[in-house]
Amino acid sequence: MKISCFTNYGPLNSKKVFDAFIKSMRAAGDTVLVNQDDGQCDVAVIWSVLWQGRMAKYRNIWDTYRNKNKPVVVVEVGGIKRNETWKIGINGINREADFVNDDVDTARWKKFNIELKPWKQTGNDIIICGQHTNSHQWRNNPPMAKWFDQQITEIRKYTNKPIVVRPHPRNHVIIDTKKYKDVKMVRPNKDRNTYDDTDLAERLKSAWAVVSHSSNPAMTAVFSGIPVFVSEASLSYDVGNKTFQKILKPDMPDRQNWANKLAYTEWWTDEIEQGVPWKRIKKRLEEKYIK
Repeated sequence: MKISCFTNYGPLNSKKVFDAFIKSMRAAGDTVLVNQDDGQCDVAVIWSVLWQGRMAKYRNIWDTYRNKNKPVVVVEVGGIKRNETWKIGINGINREADFVNDDVDTARWKKFNIELKPWKQTGNDIIICGQHTNSHQWRNNPPMAKWFDQQITEIRKYTNKPIVVRPHPRNHVIIDTKKYKDVKMVRPNKDRNTYDDTDLAERLKSAWAVVSHSSNPAMTAVFSGIPVFVSEASLSYDVGNKTFQKILKPDMPDRQNWANKLAYTEWWTDEIEQGVPWKRIKKRLEEKYIK
């Protein structure tokens, strides 16, 4: 297989991950071009689908390959063990990606050492989490302020519980919370060196439910036993709620099978270097995506 791996537009924390991934692909006997494309490559490798800052240049690579019906392997920061594990999927991120996790066991989830806390039936706040509008995941969605308004308006049909609007830490948005009853905006504290906010866990302590399109806070909420309301693009969709009609009595399904599959979406750097994810992804590429 011939792969073009584009490392030069990734964030600072991508270097060690790209290095490990390139090493594993070459060890498997594949040809890897780095930051070049001779037009003969079978697949591209990029970092994320957030067309923002230096990563915005990945959009042209994505469009070029997908328009030719060639696969793109997307590497990005993980959500299970943030900045420790890394997502690797085919043709997208979150639930839009193929993570080759259809048939899995329970052993890998145990490695993450995360307790699935019992579903909460306490808390008062409904937290609406925004995300970056320059992400490919946000295509076909309205401006973030309008999306927040839509969620608030729909929730208010069923409950007067307090609503906390929480924008993405790197996406500025302004809404007039005064026009709603018991709605406030609380911007996350953020770590200057990452895309991360640093106070989500604290905010979740008062949560009754979390609303998200497809971003990682929904996953964190599910780990914490907090019901979520998400779109089909979210990795939490299979254990989430689909309608605000259930906001006062949300579904609280068993999460173990979901967690088992989730464990195969993310990998530690040493696993990547050893070729564990590439072995799975390469086989799927050959069987389904490369013609």
